Amino acid sequence: MGQKTHPTGFRVGIIKPWLSTWYAKVKDYAGFVAEDAKIRKFIKKKLYAAGVSRILIDRKSQSTTITVVTAKPGIVVGRGGQGIDDLKKEVSKYLGRNILINVVEVARIDLDAQLVGEAIAQQLEKRIAFRRAMKQAMQRTMRAGAQGIKVMVSGRLGGAEIARSEWAKEGRIPLQTLRADVDYGFTEADTIMGKIGVKVWIFKGDLMPGEKADQNIKSKNTKDSAEKFNKRSRRGGKSAEDNK
Repeated sequence: MGQKTHPTGFRVGIIKPWLSTWYAKVKDYAGFVAEDAKIRKFIKKKLYAAGVSRILIDRKSQSTTITVVTAKPGIVVGRGGQGIDDLKKEVSKYLGRNILINVVEVARIDLDAQLVGEAIAQQLEKRIAFRRAMKQAMQRTMRAGAQGIKVMVSGRLGGAEIARSEWAKEGRIPLQTLRADVDYGFTEADTIMGKIGVKVWIFKGDLMPGEKADQNIKSKNTKDSAEKFNKRSRRGGKSAEDNK
C-alpha cells in the first residue's frame, strides 16, 4: 500500500515554520487546536474570492493575532480599511473575544501551491477540460521560476461514471529530501458530477543548511496595505509605489 507524507508537515521545524505559534497547558491544548481550525474555516469561507493562501495564528498571553496571506489584499482590506474592520468584528464576535488581524500579500501567485490548486479548481467548475487546466497551470508556474511542479486531480473526471486519478509532472519534485523547498496545496472543485480533488506540489529549489523556506509574501503592515491597495483600486491599476 502506498503511504504518503504531507510535504509541509514533514518539513515543519526543519525548513518550514508552524502555521500556529503558541504555547498551552495540557488542559487548554485541545481547545486551542479546535479553535484554530474554527478560525481558519470561517475566514477561508468568508474570503474565498480573495484567494487566501494560508492563515497564520499567533497567541500571546493577552492577545490573538491572525495574519491572512492572500493574493488580493484589496478585497480583504476594503476601501479605507472598512473591509478589515468588518472582518475583525465578525471574527471577534465568532470567538467571543477581541483579536488583531494583519493582511499580507502573496508575492508570486504562480509559485503558491494552494492558489494554483484553487485556480485549477475554478476552471474545472467552469467545465474546462482537466488536462488543459493542469497543463496551463504548470506552464505558468514553470515560467514563474519553479524547478518542478506536479498536479493531481481525482474524481469523476470529464463526467466519467467511474472515479479515477490522473496526474502530470514537469521538472523534478524531490518529496523525500528534507532540504527541498516543496510547497503543497489541496482543494476541491464542486462540479455537477460531484467533487474533484486537486493536489499541487511545487518545488522551489534546495536550501543550504540554516536557510528557511521562501514564505512568498510581501508586506506585513496592514495600514500601508490599506492605503496602497485603495490607491490602486481608484486608479484602476498599479499604485505609484508599485512603479518605483
